[in-house]
Amino acid sequence: MARGFHEPGDKPRRFYAAVSVAPAEGGYAVLLDARQLRGPKGGQVVLPTQALADQVAEEWAAQGERLELAAMHATRLANTAIESIPQARDATAQAIADYAASDLLCYYATEPAGLLERQERLWGPVLDRAEAEAHLRFIRAAGIVHQVQPPETLARVKAIALALEDFGLTGLAFGAALFGSGVLAIALQRGWLSGAEAFALSRLDEAWQEEKWGVDDEAAARTERLSGEAAMLERWFRGLSS
Repeated sequence: MARGFHEPGDKPRRFYAAVSVAPAEGGYAVLLDARQLRGPKGGQVVLPTQALADQVAEEWAAQGERLELAAMHATRLANTAIESIPQARDATAQAIADYAASDLLCYYATEPAGLLERQERLWGPVLDRAEAEAHLRFIRAAGIVHQVQPPETLARVKAIALALEDFGLTGLAFGAALFGSGVLAIALQRGWLSGAEAFALSRLDEAWQEEKWGVDDEAAARTERLSGEAAMLERWFRGLSS
């Protein structure tokens, strides 16, 4: 397997010594020793920019004796973009629009007043920018009762997603799921926010609770893991535009 991205029950052993990046037809390839990285379906993994190829290569170079495949997010995004997205672009864009239909940034607390003030101060400017620059007008709600969003807004979110090439669309879908927000995913993709900023905005409620009651080890580990994914996604988007 030269090798692709397989996940047997046990973590596979590292089967290569050196990792490098080389030009390939259509972009850049990641080489494991002298053999080109392949995806789960056996196709060659070709990245559109050297920066993106470097990001994937670094994941493979960082592996120890056993491969931590589940933690290789850029590799997984690349495989998805190459092998799955071309046949599922419309469904993927619709999934992003569905996140926007119940977007995290539209649901404001009714209490406590301090949390509401924080949401208005930090979420409000992002929604304002989405409306001003991306023509996305969202209706803000108080509490958790579902607020129907304008159909034209959701159609616009889907159109924004479909306008991206496969690697960008893959990243946007990952971001919408990671943040629970189509708006934050678009903000990160367009460079309005860093990965750290988008992640922080996605967990204002959690951060508020942690300030009041503290953080247990399991929650801290989860936050660290998701924060790393947000940083990875920021680099993914920047790598696409480099």
